[in-house]
This record gives sequence, C-alpha cells and structure tokens, in this order.
Amino acid sequence: MITIISGTNRKDNMSSRVAAVYARLLKKKGVTHHLLSLEDLPEDFLRASLFHDTEKAPGFKALQEKYLVPAGKFIFVMPEYNGSIPGILKLLIDSVDIQRVFYHKKAMLTGISSGRAGNLRGLDHLTNILNYLKVSVYHNKLPISRINEELDERGFKEARTRSVVEDQLAGFLDF
Repeated sequence: MITIISGTNRKDNMSSRVAAVYARLLKKKGVTHHLLSLEDLPEDFLRASLFHDTEKAPGFKALQEKYLVPAGKFIFVMPEYNGSIPGILKLLIDSVDIQRVFYHKKAMLTGISSGRAGNLRGLDHLTNILNYLKVSVYHNKLPISRINEELDERGFKEARTRSVVEDQLAGFLDF
C-alpha cells in the first residue's frame, strides 16, 4: 500500500491538488493507496508530538495506524517553506513511531513552489532525513516550479509536466 502525504497544513494548498493528481493516477493503475493531507491532522496531534504520548492522543494513533504503519511506500508532495520543508511535515515525522512507520520502506518525493526551483533544497533536506530513518528514496525527485501556472482544476495543464509525473510514478511503482 502507498500513502501519499500532502506535506502542509495550510488550507486550500497546491500540495493537496498535486497529491490528488498522484492519487488519480494510482487509482487508474489499480494501486491500493491512501491520501493523507496534513490539513486533516487530528486535534490531539500536538499532544502526541509534544509528549510522545499516543495513548492519550487516540486520533493521532488512529491516523498513524491507518495511513503510516501499513504503507510500504510513501509519496511526499511538499511545498517550499523558506528553502526547506514545512515544519508541520517535520513535526509529523518526529512524532510517529519511527521504526514501525519508516524503517526499511521506500519513498518518492515531489517538491513544488511558486518560484523557479521547485523546492530543490527541500527535496534534499527530506532525502537526508528519510535516509537517516532507513528509508530508501527513489532517485527521480521531481521539482515542479511555477506551480500556480502549472495546475488547473483538472490537473497539470502542460503535456510535458503530465508526462514527467507519469514517468516518475511508473518508475517508483517498479522501485
């Protein structure tokens, strides 16, 4: 099973729209997946993250057991926040049961930005974090620049971008 993580908790964000494109592609291929938007983190998430107390944070524990533990692979879609990854994504990573959630699993990374770098530095930062957590990161990390110009309500406007995303995903499924 693959879990797609939309890596920001900002409302109406572009990461969720890009994550939805990946979800549609996986559905079309018949691949079992879940989509986790960090917009939907449970109210008790902060308690779990601050006190490492999932027993007193049943909403977060349920999220971890449904979306993260059973996943063999992850797709991270994340915007650029100050040249790196969103703090809420790092807090999620730091809050979970690291061994059960991440050890010896695989991940694919897509960075997005309204500028021209597509979150290249954030892709590198997350790669280093995940490698430290014993996650194998797929080599084809995709930076998508000028995301506001790339997307409309149906998905990516440019055929080239659609092709690159589809190629990235096809390679990851074989990874």
